[in-house]
Amino acid sequence: VQLQASGGGSVQAGGSLRLSCAASARIFSINVMGWYRQAPGKQRELVAHITRVGDTKYADSVKGRFTISRDDAKNTVDLQMNSLKPEDTAVYYCSVESVLYNYWGRGTLVTVSS
Repeated sequence: VQLQASGGGSVQAGGSLRLSCAASARIFSINVMGWYRQAPGKQRELVAHITRVGDTKYADSVKGRFTISRDDAKNTVDLQMNSLKPEDTAVYYCSVESVLYNYWGRGTLVTVSS
């Protein structure tokens, strides 16, 4: 199973992007779906995740600006990013944690210019 992330790109500060992540095949027993990011020279960090019952967690830096959502029937997880800031520039990775395995997407680049 592969995760394919899309929706990255370049935007000016204050703009919006929507990232989407889809699995190439059905993943069963998913616990958590999420998005991480890694900026140049920094460690990968959690941006947001959503559990199978819909509980969400956000990094403090994105609270109120980003919204994560999931569709279990389609095995997709989206990240709506509003009011983007230059410090949001990073490669964004989607993640799916199932009972048996953790899946990672290949990443999509988001660049926010001031």
